[in-house]
Amino acid sequence: MTMATGHDRLTPEGKRFFAELEKLKRLQVRVGFQKGAATSADGVDLCDVAMWNELGTATSPSRPFLRESVDSHEAEILTFGQLQAKRLVKGATAESVLQQLGVEQKSLVQQTILDGDFAPNAPSTIKKKGSDKPLIDTSQMLQSVNFTITQKGGGG
Repeated sequence: MTMATGHDRLTPEGKRFFAELEKLKRLQVRVGFQKGAATSADGVDLCDVAMWNELGTATSPSRPFLRESVDSHEAEILTFGQLQAKRLVKGATAESVLQQLGVEQKSLVQQTILDGDFAPNAPSTIKKKGSDKPLIDTSQMLQSVNFTITQKGGGG
């Protein structure tokens, strides 16, 4: 790592801080569903089920729980991000900051699935599930929300 002018006089803590910032430039946290991580009872990848619900299909309305988990909590996410930046300044690692961001956003996605005001299930689905509440049947999708920390630009 090349250091900018003046960085050669940094304390060990300052050098560590700049090293963690460099890590943050290369890493990302992805929240949602990882392809192949879980399947429904009928063998369908939950990543696909989540996508169909998020975007809608020819026969089902969009229930954008991922987008709403961000849009409805923008101020909260910003505040939490600022808290994580302060943790980084105080010595936290890039990985631990991203881990906390992942845990927080996973929780927001799950809460949005539970509390979201989405189009109700179709009568045929209500008959099958016994509920008009979309996105929740066996709670498998709810429990499968997860996050992963990867290199930026990676496919993982």
